[in-house]
Amino acid sequence: RPDLAAALRELRAQYEALAARNLQAAEDWYRARCARLHERAARSQEAVRASRREAGECRRQLQARLVEMESLRGAHQSLERQLQELEERHNAEAAGLQDTIGQLEDDLRNTKNEMARHLREYQDLLNVKMALDIEIAAYRKLLEGEETLFNIGSGGLTSLNSLPSPTYSFQPRSFSSST
Repeated sequence: RPDLAAALRELRAQYEALAARNLQAAEDWYRARCARLHERAARSQEAVRASRREAGECRRQLQARLVEMESLRGAHQSLERQLQELEERHNAEAAGLQDTIGQLEDDLRNTKNEMARHLREYQDLLNVKMALDIEIAAYRKLLEGEETLFNIGSGGLTSLNSLPSPTYSFQPRSFSSST
């Protein structure tokens, strides 16, 4: 019988060497795998930190934009109020100017009516003057006619020629015009 114990020992030594190699290979594989996982974890942690930094920066920018937006909203509301006040002031001024225009139009109408009345009175006075001028001219002709008759009738009386020429006095009549 061959030495079974020696064969078993040899087989055991081979199995143990194989187990040790397998164990070493598994440990190497595990270490390599852990190293890769640690590497990935480190990269992921750095990516998370970068993402957090970026998120923080975005939050700060968002806050700044919100503050700016609130500021602009306040400025917008202020400008809207100013615009409304300006429109109200403009409307009030326009109403005041319309009232002034209305008053000026009334004054103009009254002035036109007064001018028309004065014009009618002037026309009436002009008509009276013209009538009086015609009447004066008629009286002059009558007087001149009488003088020529008187001169013809006296025939040579030179003593009358030395008399001053007659003067006429005018007494104005009062006329009432109906307007």
